[in-house]
Amino acid sequence: MKPLSVRFSGFGGQGIILAAVILGTAMVKKGNLYVVQTQSYGSEARGGECQSELIISDKPINSPTTEYKDIFVSLFQSALDKYLYTLKKKGILIVDPKLVTKIPSVDVSIYKVPATEMAIESGNRIAANMVILGFLQKLIKWTSADDFREVISSTVKENFIDINLKAFNAGVNLARELDVKMEDIG
Repeated sequence: MKPLSVRFSGFGGQGIILAAVILGTAMVKKGNLYVVQTQSYGSEARGGECQSELIISDKPINSPTTEYKDIFVSLFQSALDKYLYTLKKKGILIVDPKLVTKIPSVDVSIYKVPATEMAIESGNRIAANMVILGFLQKLIKWTSADDFREVISSTVKENFIDINLKAFNAGVNLARELDVKMEDIG
């Protein structure tokens, strides 16, 4: 298996960092894989730009970052504008179409996941990150949905577990409906 690089981007308060931590934890604890995760965010507690990057591999990882990403998740227009150039040609772009409305013409697979809308339907707009994780789980398939549910349940605050699991399941179901597949990314 070749290493997989994933970048999450958005603004503070969207759970961008938490999504990356949960994805990485699921891959390490449940998939027995190696993961390196980095993050950065603006000085604002909420509302500032933030991003997190993961590298996932079945072999030890020698660098904390990659120049180009296989998968880029963007939950805010300015984040897409700032980081889109880091997505590999033939990579996968996942956006929330309510928050990212201008996508330049690029040679990538694009998935428009209405994560915020689905999170609201699940009980709280802040669970959009969990919708994305559910979608990614079905796309990547290196660990099961149940593995992710265990990690989510052990990571988020107890009073948010049900909402987060409902949002995660909504993402899994959307990916199943769309029959998403991760072909050999170029």
